[in-house]
Amino acid sequence: MSLRAFHLLFIVLSVGLSLFFAAWALGQYRMEAGLGYAAAAVAAMAAGAGLAAYGAAFRRKTRSL
Repeated sequence: MSLRAFHLLFIVLSVGLSLFFAAWALGQYRMEAGLGYAAAAVAAMAAGAGLAAYGAAFRRKTRSL
């Protein structure tokens, strides 16, 4: 497995983990209505979107490698 492929795999797994965390935090927010859970969910979704954008840019930049 090349370093590029490993990097892309790591980004995909990180996006999945951040979205899973956001879903968990939203579930906790619905049960307990703590503002910290809502903030964590929003931050995790933003991190997931940022990682997805980074992954797309990385893939585009390293396409010729």
